[in-house]
Amino acid sequence: MAPLRFLAASVLALGTALVSLAAVPPPTAEAIAKLPPAATRPVDFARDIQPILETSCVKCHGRGKAKGDWSIDTRADFLKPGESGLATLVGDSAHSRMIHLVAGTDPDDVMPQKGTKLTPEQVSLLRAWVDQGLKWPAEITFAKPPTRNLKPRQPQLPATGPANPLDQLLQAYFEGHQIQPAPLVNDRMFARRVYLDTIGLLPTPEELDAFAADRSPDKRQQLVRKLLHDNSRYAQHWLTFWNDLLRNDYRGTGYIDGGRKQISTWLYAALRDNKPYDQFVRELVNPTEASEGFSKGIVWRGEVNASMTPPMQAAQNIGQVFMGVNLKCASCHDSFIDDWQLSDAYGLAGIYAEEKLQMVQCDKPTGRYASLKFLFPELGAVDPQAPRAKRLEQLAQIITQPENGRLSRTVVNRLWARLLGRGLVEPLDVMQNEAWSPDLLDWLAEDLVAHRWDLKRTLELILTSQAYQLPAVSLPEKPEDKYVFTGPGIRRLSAEQFRDALGSLTGVWQDKPEGGLDALLVERGPALALAADPFWIWGDPHGATGVPPGTNWFRKTLILDGPLQEATVFVQVDNSARMFVNGERARGADSADWSQPGVYDIRKLLRPGTNVIALEAVNGGDGPNPAGVLVYAKLREKTDSGERVLDFASDASWRVSRSPVEGWRGATTAGDWTPAQVLGATDLAPWNVGPALAQAVAGKPVYGQVRASLTSADPLALALGRPNREQVTTVRQTTPTTIQALELTNGETLAKLLRRGAEQLLASQVDGRALAERVFSQALSRPPTPQELALAVELVGTQPRREGVEDLLWSVAMLPEFQLTF
Repeated sequence: MAPLRFLAASVLALGTALVSLAAVPPPTAEAIAKLPPAATRPVDFARDIQPILETSCVKCHGRGKAKGDWSIDTRADFLKPGESGLATLVGDSAHSRMIHLVAGTDPDDVMPQKGTKLTPEQVSLLRAWVDQGLKWPAEITFAKPPTRNLKPRQPQLPATGPANPLDQLLQAYFEGHQIQPAPLVNDRMFARRVYLDTIGLLPTPEELDAFAADRSPDKRQQLVRKLLHDNSRYAQHWLTFWNDLLRNDYRGTGYIDGGRKQISTWLYAALRDNKPYDQFVRELVNPTEASEGFSKGIVWRGEVNASMTPPMQAAQNIGQVFMGVNLKCASCHDSFIDDWQLSDAYGLAGIYAEEKLQMVQCDKPTGRYASLKFLFPELGAVDPQAPRAKRLEQLAQIITQPENGRLSRTVVNRLWARLLGRGLVEPLDVMQNEAWSPDLLDWLAEDLVAHRWDLKRTLELILTSQAYQLPAVSLPEKPEDKYVFTGPGIRRLSAEQFRDALGSLTGVWQDKPEGGLDALLVERGPALALAADPFWIWGDPHGATGVPPGTNWFRKTLILDGPLQEATVFVQVDNSARMFVNGERARGADSADWSQPGVYDIRKLLRPGTNVIALEAVNGGDGPNPAGVLVYAKLREKTDSGERVLDFASDASWRVSRSPVEGWRGATTAGDWTPAQVLGATDLAPWNVGPALAQAVAGKPVYGQVRASLTSADPLALALGRPNREQVTTVRQTTPTTIQALELTNGETLAKLLRRGAEQLLASQVDGRALAERVFSQALSRPPTPQELALAVELVGTQPRREGVEDLLWSVAMLPEFQLTF
């Protein structure tokens, strides 16, 4: 039997050290009389004794610990002469000091001292075990197991087999488990699966049809490579995975008062550029200014537990995310569930601390200080005398060195679990456990290191394997349940995937990116000539050379015939500005840097007829300095023959005031408004923003398809399991909840989304049958069956109605076929 490595959740300390038995008198007849009788049946160690020792003794006397000079790591240790004295007690449980301790014959000397005592039945089994010769199979041990998945190991591939190395390794696994793999999934199911796993979006019907019609023998490999090279959409999808792991979000605890810092722009750029994973980790462990939010953690308000200080958060997060080690228990006391000790957590936390950390056990200072060390000292040491910056540099080097096999194994295990529903090692944060295919884990890890830590290569290997292309199967409910790999698991769409799938279906996306991502998401094209000439304007003609600090208010009237398909406004200002449209604040990426435009999507604020564009521009500073504002509005109106350009820009037609009256943002014309002073064109010094502005305007619409991963969680996302990211989340909850059922059947967020989606679909499709076919093809990656089509047309009508389309969207969105990845 393999050694058990974990204590049950109810494990209790056995207490202080055992006293020397040489100084303890033998049990009295009265004490012996108190003992429960020994069990009369034959005792089996694995069945009867091992669970008792695991639960009540190992904490203090196993896994390398020997309080009171007594160890139960092995039978030889158990019988070690000396203080334990048990060597003379085999066959005589009535005089065994251990039996009397666990039986509690002396109320003042009982083990365990705290928590649940052993039952009479358990004591009877222990007595029978001693009396029957203390039989103990040699293969069973309570010794601390050797560290797994730490040392690099390169498995040899079979000489023959499938083209993909992963399938070569799995061939022997399947044969060993007498498994005949099922036929691979069809093209449409494969394409749907791989689109969702690489870029997080459903394929369009046109993309699916083209893929199905392709006769290239390597078309699946080509599709995977194509999607992985869709850098922007790849990064937007995988932001979800890494935001969960790195506890990064756009709003939440700590962001307002400076107790927490985003790493959104750094993370997006790292994913978009496929930054090598070792460099990725180095910049998080020994952070740059842009990436320091991860190790900084959250500075909680008020008094907090010692296990929640920023240095301890850094230790917990680095251990969990990069090494598959959960230190949360060991941050408060020696862990009850594994072998990590309080000194291990404090040893790593101390590397991040500005001063020495006193160890605090269960909120009680111990007066002891842990030596600074990494979790696995055999990988290298950190100089405790070095300055903090140097210590972080040393730590980053230790973690990312090729000799640390745990780093690569942890991340490939996470990727495998992400794509196939269950890790090679489970749970994902207990990398001490054995993989169900050690060769597969080791080969993937060593291949990652050999190819310069290229995560996209690892993803491509998994996505193009036959293992990934097998039909999806139901997975065990618990990580500890017996598991044999026969194919990827059936997975629910994440909250973000579900929301984006609805966006693909309805054309209704999120409003705007958050976290400073808007500027990164403009896909730059070649600069083009602007359709209108923008000028720097201000209320004083000397704005460019320097004017006193103050606020100028600007207005522009715009007349429109109908709705626009694009209305993006770029505002460059020295120093800051707020934009209003028809009296309402325009939401967008405000900019206090004159070299970077603020960007606003104002489509929803515009209306047919007269519109008022208003700006409140502030020139800050303590004395005279340059002041100006420059506006370029990119407006596109859809026509039967294409689109009409309605661009406008800041010029002398704008009006300015230095003392506006109430209602200046809207239709009122009251107040002292004069023509704005034109300072100069886009190349005017000191700004010279012409090329940058033209490049920005040439980009695609900034707010075209804003993905759920780029915005804060709404009630629908929270109900579907998106975490608040105040803690590291490596696996989201997959069990359906009551709040999910309520939100999916009667939630306001989803109801509004589908209502808007129905309106969008009606605007683009006037035939009920065609609309129904489009909904099924986009949502389910297949055409409707004749019966489904008939029911759908009956629901929406041949001349579709909004209510009918809305009902169809609800019906399709609730289908397991829509919500699950098969």
